[in-house]
Amino acid sequence: MKEIRAHEGFPIKLVYGPEDVADVDFERDIGRPGEYPFTRGIHTHMYRARPWTMRQYVGFGTPAETNARFKYLMGHGQDALNVAFDLPTQLGLDSDDRRAEGEVGRVGMAIDTLADMEEAFAGIPLDRVSVSLTINGSHDATERHPQGVHRAGHVDLPRGAVAPARGGPHRVLGEALSALEPGLGVRLPHP
Repeated sequence: MKEIRAHEGFPIKLVYGPEDVADVDFERDIGRPGEYPFTRGIHTHMYRARPWTMRQYVGFGTPAETNARFKYLMGHGQDALNVAFDLPTQLGLDSDDRRAEGEVGRVGMAIDTLADMEEAFAGIPLDRVSVSLTINGSHDATERHPQGVHRAGHVDLPRGAVAPARGGPHRVLGEALSALEPGLGVRLPHP
C-alpha cells in the first residue's frame, strides 16, 4: 500500500490505536473545549451554543460606500463582516501616494485614517457583529502606513474609542485578523 504523508511531511498510519496515544497527557496535549491548547475548539460548546456566522468578503471604494454595503448585507441576513481592503491599503500606502494611482478602492475599501475606520463602521452594532479584517502585512512595521490605523483603529478602536463613545464596554469587538504576518493570524472569540 502507498505511504501517505501529511502536508508537513510526517507519515500517516493506516490505522491508529491506544498505543499511539499512550504518551498523551489529556490536559496538556488535548484539553477541554474552549480551553488551552484549543485542540477541541475555541468555544466550550462550539456551534451548539454559538452558531456559525454568515459573512461575505466585502469592501470597495470609500469607507462610506463600504458602510452602505455592510448595512445592506446585514439587512439581508449577514451576521458578521469580513472586510476587504484595497491593494494600496494592504501595502501600507496612503490613497494619495503616487504608487497607489489607479488602485485606490478597486478591490476593497481604501483606508488612510482613523476617521475612515470610524466612517466604515458607523451604525454597525460592534457589540453584536463579529468582524474579520483581511490584511496582508508584508511591509516594515516601522514605516508610516495605514496598517497601524487598522490595528489601532479597528482592533483597538472599538475597545478604546468607538465602543465607549457609543456607551459600550471596551470588550465589544470579536474579530479575526487574517494576516500574512507572524503573530497576526489569530481569532479572538466573540464576547
